[in-house]
Amino acid sequence: MKLETLQDLLIDQLKDIYSAENQLIKALPRMAKAATSDALRDAFESHLAETEKQVERLDQIFERLEVKPGRKKCKAMEGLLEEGKEVISEDAEPMVHDAALIAAAQRVEHYEIAAYGCARTFATLLGDNATADLLEESLSEESAADEKLTEVAMSGINQEAAAGVEEE
Repeated sequence: MKLETLQDLLIDQLKDIYSAENQLIKALPRMAKAATSDALRDAFESHLAETEKQVERLDQIFERLEVKPGRKKCKAMEGLLEEGKEVISEDAEPMVHDAALIAAAQRVEHYEIAAYGCARTFATLLGDNATADLLEESLSEESAADEKLTEVAMSGINQEAAAGVEEE
């Protein structure tokens, strides 16, 4: 697809986000299973449900724009999730492992925040307020998920991971 207009770029970005979210749907259950903290497991499971809703919103947008999501592969998400797999397989103390899972998940969230923010801005500039509103809803959820991960990390996981180092 040649990118000649901002509309072309928006559609390209939406296809990338669609791929990213579908990859994440497959990865979140593995991350939840790997978490030792109940709060972290709950955060991953909660975000899985949100991610599924985000894909539904993207489907709505594609339908409105009369475009198919296509087979674009989000290589950035693929790389971030590969790093997440490495974290899952690491031999680490439980709280250190959970802290590493949170760090990997927050990198994913920050990527999604950037992707949704750019797409929303393009839709707004194009006067497509319905698309912009749907993207804003997902953007807000991604920001909330990032904040939730910080809250989980700072409610004991990072402190326990740090205490383990201090005791050695």
